[in-house]
Amino acid sequence: MNHSAKRSLALLFILIATSSSFAQKKTIDIGILLDKRTLKIDSLLHQMKWQISAVVGEDAVIRFPNEYLLTNEFSSEKALINYRDLTAKTDLILAFGLVNANVLGDLDTFDNPTILFGALNKDLSNLELSQQTSGTENFTYLIKKESYLDDLKVFQKLTGFKKVGVLIERPLVKRLNVDEVFSSIFQELKADFKIIPFDSVGDISDGLVDVDAVYMAGGFLLNQEEVKKLAQLIIDKKLPSFTSLGTEAVHQGIMATNQSDDSFDQFIRRIALSVEGFINGESLAEMPVFIESNNHLTLNYNTAQKVGVPIKYSLINSTTFVGEMKNSLSRKTFNALEIIDLALARNLTLLSGEKEVALTGQDVRIAKSSYLPSITASSRSVYVDPDLAAVSLGQNPEFSTTGNITLQQVLFSEASNANIRIQRKLNQAQEEAYKATALDIVFDGFNVYFNALILKANLQIQMRNLELTRENLKIAEQNFAAGQTGKSDQLRFQSQVAQDKQAVIEAVNQLEQGYININQLLNYNLDEEIDIEDLELDGIFKEYSYEQLVRLLDNPVSREPFIAFLVEEAKKNAPELKSLKYTIEAVDRSLKLNTSGRFLPTLSLQSQYNQVFNRSGAGSTSPSGFELINTNYNVALNLSIPIVNQNQNNINRQINQIQIDQLTINQANTTLAIDRNIRSTVLNVINQISNIELSKISEQAAKEALSLTQSSYSNGAVTVIQLIDAQNNYLNAQLASTNAVYNYLINALQLERFLGYYFLLNSEEDNAAFNARFLAYLKNAN
Repeated sequence: MNHSAKRSLALLFILIATSSSFAQKKTIDIGILLDKRTLKIDSLLHQMKWQISAVVGEDAVIRFPNEYLLTNEFSSEKALINYRDLTAKTDLILAFGLVNANVLGDLDTFDNPTILFGALNKDLSNLELSQQTSGTENFTYLIKKESYLDDLKVFQKLTGFKKVGVLIERPLVKRLNVDEVFSSIFQELKADFKIIPFDSVGDISDGLVDVDAVYMAGGFLLNQEEVKKLAQLIIDKKLPSFTSLGTEAVHQGIMATNQSDDSFDQFIRRIALSVEGFINGESLAEMPVFIESNNHLTLNYNTAQKVGVPIKYSLINSTTFVGEMKNSLSRKTFNALEIIDLALARNLTLLSGEKEVALTGQDVRIAKSSYLPSITASSRSVYVDPDLAAVSLGQNPEFSTTGNITLQQVLFSEASNANIRIQRKLNQAQEEAYKATALDIVFDGFNVYFNALILKANLQIQMRNLELTRENLKIAEQNFAAGQTGKSDQLRFQSQVAQDKQAVIEAVNQLEQGYININQLLNYNLDEEIDIEDLELDGIFKEYSYEQLVRLLDNPVSREPFIAFLVEEAKKNAPELKSLKYTIEAVDRSLKLNTSGRFLPTLSLQSQYNQVFNRSGAGSTSPSGFELINTNYNVALNLSIPIVNQNQNNINRQINQIQIDQLTINQANTTLAIDRNIRSTVLNVINQISNIELSKISEQAAKEALSLTQSSYSNGAVTVIQLIDAQNNYLNAQLASTNAVYNYLINALQLERFLGYYFLLNSEEDNAAFNARFLAYLKNAN
């Protein structure tokens, strides 16, 4: 046989073998039984079909004919009819739903291979859930066991309910022994209940009038919008809620669930593997029936706050919290500028400072009043010895009543002039001290706001880190089950979970302390429920001309002139220096008074008007030829010059000189402190600018390193210590990255405080003028 003939024969053999292979491939028609069909169910079916086809692969041709997808609409009779119909037409039946589960559970034999799957509540099921396999020919079930009783025990621990409204679809209420099941459950819980059947969310509201809690025993067929609507309805009635569904409902606003979502992918995978096993000849009766799931409490803390359920620290041990990081009970959510405005209007330190200014203003008025006239009126009644009165020629009668009005007016007084000037300067000094306090309060307002943002971000990071540790614990448990690692890895992660829970508790308390600081600054009750708005960093960076500031500080050539300009501006603006200047001027005026001013005379005018109202008794009449005058007045001009004043003027002069020397030293020290503060804070800003950029790089690298290490640990390539180190490194990188931005803003605001000028509180025109002054300064410096 020649070479060409051999090639033809080989090719023919391959074609025959291939044709034979295709001819032997099975075609499997799979029927599907449902209680009801919805978009949500269709989405799950699509994923299941794809997974089955992918797992079975080349072992068989899998078909899901549309005519073999049947629903019973919650009818047990229809469910049995559907099952018998598919038994005659399909190779395999997949069944899902409570009604289908109850119907199939009543059957003793199965003529067609059948797989029942889903989350099945053991309180309602008629299946034998204690077995590891079904033990029934042509039948298996993939069940995640749930329990209404277990759910309600957790719910009762959370809320201490007395009467629960149990929500369940109306068709299920009619066809399942719901009342009997829940009567037994609530008898054990020593509480009351009422069944609230529904076809739609609109049916539920009227049933919530006499209950103090709501339990969603049903609701699987509700879509996301319907769950949101139901959650809001329950929240509006201030009722705590609990669901037998997974965590998706909690994200939509239901308060809590004890079910996890980690079993869904397991369901799909196990169904696909069971179909593959069936095709390859495995017995359904011997397949494992349960899907293990580590249930733990998931709680929406926004909903819990709204309905008044206290979140206990002990819950953190076994709870995953969801919801926005905000206080749902807050009367007001503040942004930075609102905090500043309220602080300037309400802060007690500032209000006290206003009173200090007002008091020194009154001192000025008192000083000025020395030049105002003084008018006094007086009267007196006198009794004189009668013998003396008799010889007084009528001038001192035995009984007399007189009165007078006196006017005093200072015309010139160096002491008064000095005091007026001194009090004016002290008032101006107090006003500048008030301005300094106001600048401090503005910075304190920004500081407590940014600190609260940092604490809020840190809490979110710590909570995510706790979830990450729980995830790593699951990996450790899986590795232990697979024999890749020892028990020590699980114990190490359990220890780490405990540490991370404590970190979350501390982060919660630190955030509460941050809110207390805000309340104190704003003069609110310290237990006032408040919240703060998250900061739009892009907008704030634009306000701060972040890029321009980076360019100025990054270049040593422009940095020093910029710092020198800031120092000069700070000295011009500093209320502390202005206050010292006015105080020095006040003391200097006192010094002048105690030197040359003491020789200046004091000139005053005095006048008095006198009136005798009556005379009686001995000596009350004048001798013949003399007339008694009952009214008279006098006017006097007084001039006085102090010559010796117990040496007090010299002592006061020496005191004034010492005070001026002291204030001058304080002035120099304050000037030096301003220079130092500006330069030190600029360096801090530079540190934070570099920290922002580097921390971003660090966080991204740490995240990638953690992902790689986590994958390697799953495969047994690295140790638990390396994984924990990678996780801690990522945690620290996240904290550093988040804090870097806020620390930059705090340092920038501190720079503005030392500068005595807040850009965010001034107009664009004022800020443009500031920039123009810098450009002019830079030009002159060159």
